[in-house]
Amino acid sequence: QVQLVESGGGLVQPGGSLSLSCAASGSIFTLNAMGWYRQAPGKQREFVAGIFKGGSTTYADSVKGRFIVTRDNAKKTVYLQMNSLKPEDTAVYYCNAVAVAASGSPPFASWGQGTQVTVSS
Repeated sequence: QVQLVESGGGLVQPGGSLSLSCAASGSIFTLNAMGWYRQAPGKQREFVAGIFKGGSTTYADSVKGRFIVTRDNAKKTVYLQMNSLKPEDTAVYYCNAVAVAASGSPPFASWGQGTQVTVSS
C-alpha cells in the first residue's frame, strides 16, 4: 500500500499562483511516474501533469506554459507549481503515483485524497 498526502490547495485570485505538494509513504520499492489530475464539478477527472522517475515531464495542453511539475525522489514527493491561474483551473486536484512494492512485483497506481483549488475574484 502507498499513501499519498496532498497539501497546498486553497483560494487564489485569477492570475495568481499556488503550489501543491504530494508526499508518498508506505511499501515503496520504487516510485515510477508521479503526477496530477483534476476534477471540476460535473466533469470527468482529467490529466494535468506528470513526471517520470528520470525527470521527463508531460502536460495537458490547457496548462502548458503555466504549470510546472517537479519531484524530489529522496523525499518521495511531487510538486505542482501553478501560475497565471484561471477560473477554469478551479477543481479538486488529485495526486497520482505508480509504484512497485517489491523487486519483481507489478506496478500499481495510487491516488491521494484530493485538495481543492479555487480560482476566483
